[in-house]
Amino acid sequence: MGTGDGRAVLAAAAADPKLLVIGVDAHAAGMTESSRRALRSRDGLPNALFVAAAVENPPRELHGIADEVTVNFPWGSLLRGLLTADATVLDGLTRLMKPAAALRILLSVTSHDGLPGLPPIDDAAALWALAPRFADHGLTIETVTPAGAADVVAAGSSWGKRLRGGAHRPVWRISATRAEPTERAG
Repeated sequence: MGTGDGRAVLAAAAADPKLLVIGVDAHAAGMTESSRRALRSRDGLPNALFVAAAVENPPRELHGIADEVTVNFPWGSLLRGLLTADATVLDGLTRLMKPAAALRILLSVTSHDGLPGLPPIDDAAALWALAPRFADHGLTIETVTPAGAADVVAAGSSWGKRLRGGAHRPVWRISATRAEPTERAG
């Protein structure tokens, strides 16, 4: 979710041809080049798909299909939605996931980012504080840990590389799972 330029999707699809990797982003133009590369008759990646959609309203065809949802270095409304535990954003993510599916988030917010209303994330406590509100939407936060430069590189995120995350600014990894329907809070 929040695919950006789609390079991380292409890398994941190339790494495991048996895995279907779907990149979803509200900004279709950003994914255009990666989508073209995936569709090439020669050296294409038939296991990589791109969908233009906002997290708040994912297409019904994607509901309940994901074993794992990855959000690498969200920005804008997706970042704000995650850090404020916005119901529409969390419900949109949950709708994509199968029961017991994993949610993996890498994010970084510093005072230099100038994001109104979003304080810098300097320690894990601010992210752990989101756990009850995530649980209200069927998501159980299991771990919040610092991520390093190697984690940023492994994610394959162009945006993460531009931010120079892990080397010059704190990066946080949040791991969560979707609760089984009978476990859902509220």
